[in-house]
Amino acid sequence: MNCIKVALTKGRLEKNAINIFEKIGVNCDELINKGRKLILKSSNSNIEFILIKAVDVLTYVERGVVDIGIVGKDTLMEYNRQLYEVVDLKVGKCKFALASIPNFSIKEGFNRKKIATKYPNVAREYFKGKGQDIEIIKMEGSVELAPLVGLADAIIDIVETGNTLKENGLIVFEDICSISARMIVNKNSIKIKKKEITEIIEKVEGCVENF
Repeated sequence: MNCIKVALTKGRLEKNAINIFEKIGVNCDELINKGRKLILKSSNSNIEFILIKAVDVLTYVERGVVDIGIVGKDTLMEYNRQLYEVVDLKVGKCKFALASIPNFSIKEGFNRKKIATKYPNVAREYFKGKGQDIEIIKMEGSVELAPLVGLADAIIDIVETGNTLKENGLIVFEDICSISARMIVNKNSIKIKKKEITEIIEKVEGCVENF
């Protein structure tokens, strides 16, 4: 039987993925008690898990180092890669939103609006669809700060509860799209290991239907 390698996004999605794999009968004890280990095996199935950062999941899957990846839709949208998105796992739910201080207006003024974001490609495509020319300021830290100090007119960011925005005096002006965790597959793996991967996909689909 072919070994199926699965890349998991470290953190919250990792925990959600473990829950899903356990529900379909894959023992994840070594993954749960991993310590500092990054490569872990299931004791009752031919599955090997690799723990990496979100954007690296795309690279590992695209290059065929792993067969399957679990990653957020936000990462898939920001980095356009050659792979198959096969299952919406219906966990890690949140949304992309345009937010700013209450007196912000995207249409007022003649200057190009400055938009701070960790997701420049998502922001660019969003405003392109609206036919608006903007200046994107790429951020790595807390984007909520940018409109408060005058660095940007507004932000595009992931919003889950909205509490962080509210606590910093920002409001959502428009919801862009919903986001959740997705299962992705390498294009060659689905051909070479079709039986094993299809079985995993079908079991996961049956599991997430109840979410």
